Amino acid sequence: MNCRLGCGACCIAPSITSPIPGMPSGKPAGVRCIQLNDDNLCKIFGQSERPDVCAEFAANIDVCGTTNEQALWLITDLESSTC
Repeated sequence: MNCRLGCGACCIAPSITSPIPGMPSGKPAGVRCIQLNDDNLCKIFGQSERPDVCAEFAANIDVCGTTNEQALWLITDLESSTC
């Protein structure tokens, strides 16, 4: 599955514990990443500053569903069940 451009769910729903430029302590679950632009695209995509956890994320129907809204719900649910 290819990532849906403009979704951004993986940059909002999960917590990220590694440093992100502009967010040196990472980000809590449910908080929009500072590197997510107004079109829900990563401003540091493909750059070395992008956290490994972000670069390693692979879109999958089980995690991303079929819509952006479904992705946000699914990833939020996964995050809450792994805390």
